[in-house]
Amino acid sequence: MLSTFSLTFLAPIALLFVAMLAVTTPGRRPGALPQLSELAALAALALAVGGMIQFLLTGPADGIVLRADQVSITMALLVTFIGWIVMRYSRTYLVGEAREGLFHGQMLINLAAVLVFVQAASLPIMLLASIAIGLGLRRLLLFYPDRPEAQRAATKFSLVWHAGDAALLTATALLMLHFGTGNLLELTSIASVEDAGLGLAGGFAVGLIVLAALLKTAAFPLHGWLTEVMEAPTPVSALLHAGIINAGGVLLITCAALIQTSPGAMATLVMIGGFTALFGAAVMLTQSAIKTSLAWSTVSQMGFLLLQCGLGLWALALLHIVAHSLYKAHAFLSSGGAVQAVASLRRPGPVAVPNVSAVLKSFGMALALYAVTATFFTIVLGPKTAQALALGAILIFGVAYLVAQGLADQAPTDLTKRTVTASLVATLAYFTFQAIADTIWGPSLPAAPVPGPLEWAMILLALLSFGLIAFAQALFPLWAHHPATAGLRVHLANGLYLNALLDRTIGGFRTKSFD
Repeated sequence: MLSTFSLTFLAPIALLFVAMLAVTTPGRRPGALPQLSELAALAALALAVGGMIQFLLTGPADGIVLRADQVSITMALLVTFIGWIVMRYSRTYLVGEAREGLFHGQMLINLAAVLVFVQAASLPIMLLASIAIGLGLRRLLLFYPDRPEAQRAATKFSLVWHAGDAALLTATALLMLHFGTGNLLELTSIASVEDAGLGLAGGFAVGLIVLAALLKTAAFPLHGWLTEVMEAPTPVSALLHAGIINAGGVLLITCAALIQTSPGAMATLVMIGGFTALFGAAVMLTQSAIKTSLAWSTVSQMGFLLLQCGLGLWALALLHIVAHSLYKAHAFLSSGGAVQAVASLRRPGPVAVPNVSAVLKSFGMALALYAVTATFFTIVLGPKTAQALALGAILIFGVAYLVAQGLADQAPTDLTKRTVTASLVATLAYFTFQAIADTIWGPSLPAAPVPGPLEWAMILLALLSFGLIAFAQALFPLWAHHPATAGLRVHLANGLYLNALLDRTIGGFRTKSFD
């Protein structure tokens, strides 16, 4: 019999308790509130750790409101750890701001809402938490309400995010009417029954869940709001890019059994996710501002997350969320130091620019290395799915870029050795982390489907697309500054103007004052 209580369920309460104090001290230098906010976040982390220990000793818990299983506990640990780091950073970052106390309260409320979302036991609770996240993040984006750029970003975020809420609301209603329950554990059991048809209503609901996930992960073409949230304080950017933006991925992983019953939904995730990843990576190369480059990196990473979900690699998708969140939180919170480090350099050293021959050699070497490593791991750990092997090949294309630098004519011998070593380490790391992810989360998530004609077509399309883009990226120093491609570089730097079109569509160029 499942337990109905976990210590992780108390983590949001600890945050909200301290957040209420911000009502009495919303202004500048709010006494001990910053210290209490950090302690509340640390207490939430301790409760999440306690919940993990409880899970290991007694198994999962499924309450009326929240649940505790492998996925939810992992996300609770991730959110509370990043939340503690962000709140600790905020203690000194916002000292002396006119609404310093209010900021700490709003951050704690958002953290609590995210914790409820990742631990929700039912779709209605997940929907309510998502609405709360949208409302709370809008206020944080408008921390400097007189800035027109902040007004535009908040408006676009709200429209896209709450459009996702509307899709999730409709999907929840359809599933509850069709199956008589919105409990995630019960819906997973229903979907896991072999040949259990979801019917027209269930299939439509799955499509709406995918739509909600696409909107919440800033997928192409409604990605523009994510690249404009830099008007908010840096801790908000760190929380958004390292936590809140993962909501779509968490929604898909939580509903994995339902999503996988629809080949059309899986193919949609592969196509839109793959294109978003490629588009974001191409635009990122042309950005000069470090935070804007990080934002486009997040767009690309979220697209890759959707691609992983579409391939049915749910455990790897969850690992991606954890790794990307930790990296992106560190990247945003240390972005100021990175700028100072670059500025302190007297001048850059020589850059080894690979030619076409070096790039072709690097791809051949990286793929050969990948084939040998994949064969070894298959012999030791057993056969791998076609989707997992394809994903590894896509990742190795990125390694080929590193190898190309080492094979350039001007590259010193030490650089060649380091890049080859890096490619070997990256290949070994992929299969090692894949095995770890499958061990930790694999038993609670559906296995990747056996590829049919549609799945094979998606796999081949993804390999071809990512291979071509990786090849172009490796040759970026050669073509980026060529007169014939100067216009393309400008267009990419502006994201092909899709954000401007969205601004015009929603009236985002017109701004107004906010309280």
